[in-house]
Amino acid sequence: MPPRFATTDDALPLHVLTPEEVDGWADAQTPQVAAWVKASGFKAALGTALMIPGADGAPVAALAGYGTPAQRARQRFPLAGAIPALAPASYTIASGTLDNPATEALGWLFSTYRFTRYKDAPGADRLLTAPEGIDATRLETLAEAEFLTRDLVNIPAQDMGPETLEQAARDLAARFDASIEVTTGDALLDNNFPMIHAVGRAGPQAPRLIDLRWGIEGPKLTLVGKGVCFDTGGLNLKPGSSMGLMKKDMGGAANTLGLAQMIMALGLKVQLRLLIPAVENSVSSPSFRPGDVLTSRLGKTVEINNTDAEGRLVLADALALGAEDAPDLMLSMATLTGAARVAVGPDLAPFYCDDDTFVDALTRAATEQADPVWRMPFHEPYETMIEPDIADLDNAPSGGFAGSITAALFLRRFTEGAQRYAHFDIYSWQPAAAPGRSKGGLGQGPRAILAALPEVLGL
Repeated sequence: MPPRFATTDDALPLHVLTPEEVDGWADAQTPQVAAWVKASGFKAALGTALMIPGADGAPVAALAGYGTPAQRARQRFPLAGAIPALAPASYTIASGTLDNPATEALGWLFSTYRFTRYKDAPGADRLLTAPEGIDATRLETLAEAEFLTRDLVNIPAQDMGPETLEQAARDLAARFDASIEVTTGDALLDNNFPMIHAVGRAGPQAPRLIDLRWGIEGPKLTLVGKGVCFDTGGLNLKPGSSMGLMKKDMGGAANTLGLAQMIMALGLKVQLRLLIPAVENSVSSPSFRPGDVLTSRLGKTVEINNTDAEGRLVLADALALGAEDAPDLMLSMATLTGAARVAVGPDLAPFYCDDDTFVDALTRAATEQADPVWRMPFHEPYETMIEPDIADLDNAPSGGFAGSITAALFLRRFTEGAQRYAHFDIYSWQPAAAPGRSKGGLGQGPRAILAALPEVLGL
């Protein structure tokens, strides 16, 4: 079921209190309620709640602890932390001042996510009515797209190969009357996508390039999402400890699909194009090899020094195609490098962009939307690191330094023609459950990007 706000007329009133507000609130209630709050020791710490019983013992209201500003600064969705301590019911915010009502309401919607494909899980039984003054329809749209992203990432590779990823794109196209073309298998060679073919040809399902288009007016916006449905590392085989989460290596595709859904559902006046190179990086007799030199769509040659640096190869061909349209803005999203995780950890989505208008708009939007990003540099002196002796480019520079930056520089080589380009090196995974964020697949960056688009594209 898509995430929705509660519409019941008998929702329990929820009073959101900070620690300094508890005594004043209790003093304004009946002696029985005041005594109950005092006896319960409720201090309104962040992540706590207290049910208020009526004469028959059934709850008639609830309190949610909102903590201190310092505590809230450490949580993306502070109010959602109180949800597990509430009794199953629908709630309406009756009093309290929220730092950002729309963000808190979205966090509550996010908390209703359940992944139930392989195991039954209790449904969302603590719902919220939409707070006054927010755009409830927009928030439901954002949450539905986030749930799509989470589902796609959470599904294991046995059920989320290139064919299934293609079907997800086809379902999205059908829902919003978008056009879609898919180039599959050896047709990739015929249509000059040689690196997508080389990376995916050893997989159990044929590699493919998914090309979705929607909208006939407005600026051109092109999204490119890495769709490596499973990454063994190829002949440079990953150790088992590094392979365990590789079902999420299509997180870039999942995030761009979620972003595309938001854009279409909200009817943004853009010419949207979504490109997803969908492959598996597998080990088999046709696997591409260390030491091979591949020729890209642009004719640039790439020396393969590590088959585990395959994401930039498939993205390069897709970016080159996208740039041929001279889009006003082109974005790539990929679970590309472990170096990005070392640099900023799992919570932040590092991005690269040289356009200050986009950077400024995105940075503000990320804070407003509780969708954090962090700017990284296209550091020009590192260009020499991706230039080997026998080919134009190196897919895996030796030395181990600046891995996320050199990957971004590699991708930028294939974006000539795009008016603006930004690359997001995301993780797309929540390592441990947090308020509004279940353990597992996660959207990183799409809400911030969506909020920045009107300023960047003049919508």
